[in-house]
Amino acid sequence: MGAQGLETSGNGEETAYSQPPAGDWSDPVRVLSIDGGGIRGVIPAMVLAEVEARTGTAASGLFDLVAGTSIGGIIALCLAAPDAAEGPAWSAQQVIGMFERASHEIFVSAGHTALHGVLHHRYASEHIEGTLVRYLGGHMISDSLCDVLLTAYDLGAREPYFINSMAAKLDHEHDMPMWMAARATSAAPTYFEPARLATHRERVMVDGAVCANNPAMCAFAEVVKYRRSFNMRLLSLGTGASTRAIAHHEVRDWGLAQWARPILHVLMDGASDVVHRQLREMLPPDAYWRLQIDLTRASESIDDATPRNLADLMAEGERLIKSSDRELDAICEALAR
Repeated sequence: MGAQGLETSGNGEETAYSQPPAGDWSDPVRVLSIDGGGIRGVIPAMVLAEVEARTGTAASGLFDLVAGTSIGGIIALCLAAPDAAEGPAWSAQQVIGMFERASHEIFVSAGHTALHGVLHHRYASEHIEGTLVRYLGGHMISDSLCDVLLTAYDLGAREPYFINSMAAKLDHEHDMPMWMAARATSAAPTYFEPARLATHRERVMVDGAVCANNPAMCAFAEVVKYRRSFNMRLLSLGTGASTRAIAHHEVRDWGLAQWARPILHVLMDGASDVVHRQLREMLPPDAYWRLQIDLTRASESIDDATPRNLADLMAEGERLIKSSDRELDAICEALAR
């Protein structure tokens, strides 16, 4: 990594960044971006398992930077975490299995009444924290096999916060355990209580989906900032798009209680589509791919971990892979160069 520089964040803190390293940067930077979407993250995990199978290479060896929001951030960390032999701890196929096991451990009710779910967060945070510790172990962000970028929102500073392995490797004050980073990026409002992020100072974090559910543009900006390059190959993976129309007569009398959870889905889908539109205009078609599928069978819910819905999500993933066969061939060829 090159010489260190300083940049002032929105809340006045100085943050360590690198200057472009010396050397030949003519090769494109390979970037992966994974949307948030809770249990629907099984869809991009299936696509990545297909990419790993076609290339014969782990995701951490195919991408220079992996960006993720919420479940996308958790997947990014799993793929970048090293094992004892310094290889990847998880393959994408193993991440799919994690969904089947861990979803029932994470989505454990924090209360026993319907009113509790209205007045308080829906799920007990100790369950998701215990699961993240078990799967991500004692790894630090700076241990990542490839660079990772996770999105979150800092309630104290009232601004987006980016958990960045590049900054962590330059300045230990920005380093943290992977499980803690995963907890911060996935603290979905109304579902889990906000996360306490303790690095060089304590922060109160919520899910990055409130500001960047599709982190592809954040990843684009990181490449330009750190590498001073617009030469990249960017693969953006969605977690399934909601298709259920909401009619005027359904919502015209909605108040705070009725909008509390649906508004998160609306914000996630709308923001993700805007980022896709922007990058489609900014990057050439052989440098940017967005793989997304309309949810026609599976629930749009981010917490429906029932066996039936998991099966439906996997069917949606298979449909996406089949419909994107030629595009996946082109993606794998571009990544393996």
